[in-house]
Amino acid sequence: MEVQTFEYDPKDVVETAQGNKIHKQCCAHGSQNIMLSGSSILLKDVIVRGDMAQVRMGKFCVVGERTVIRPSYKEFQKGATYFHSNVGDHVMIEEDCVIEAVQIGSYVHIGAGSVIGNGVIVKDCSIILPRSVIPPNQIIPPFTVFGGNPAKQIDDAPETTQILMTQATTDYYQQYVAETPESRKKYDEELRQEIEQLKQLQEEMLLSK
Repeated sequence: MEVQTFEYDPKDVVETAQGNKIHKQCCAHGSQNIMLSGSSILLKDVIVRGDMAQVRMGKFCVVGERTVIRPSYKEFQKGATYFHSNVGDHVMIEEDCVIEAVQIGSYVHIGAGSVIGNGVIVKDCSIILPRSVIPPNQIIPPFTVFGGNPAKQIDDAPETTQILMTQATTDYYQQYVAETPESRKKYDEELRQEIEQLKQLQEEMLLSK
């Protein structure tokens, strides 16, 4: 899986000693209960609810914009009890997802706009297609592909899923780099050329009338 270089403004992203890259507009509630093992990326407007219970993420996890991760819970007569949420290594969660799973295994890919219900367990090497809804307390077996609302198994995941997800998340991390003055100058020049080409095209259209 080829990943294009994505440059971010260094003023917008904090890089921790463990190599985690966290956007400053990411909301980490109860940060003392949020544990990132290293080399993970939390993009803009991600919300992690560590104030409810501990949230632990492995290495090389990528969480897309506007995704919400909150611990699962169980209701009792005296109120709700929240449980620790665990995410494995090399997991990619795309944008606009809501995650209430008690556990997400390693090498898992969750497509954009998906909802992973309360108490769900997603086993290793699983693929959740975009806009899928996993009902509460379901168990997603390893090496499966789920999709739909409510989500059902529609295929088996490739035997190479572990290799593919390791490569995809590692490449994403390596290509998510801080912008440099040279790259900003190059971008500005390319933008200037595009604007000039657009102006020239508009003039040609006016002359042809």
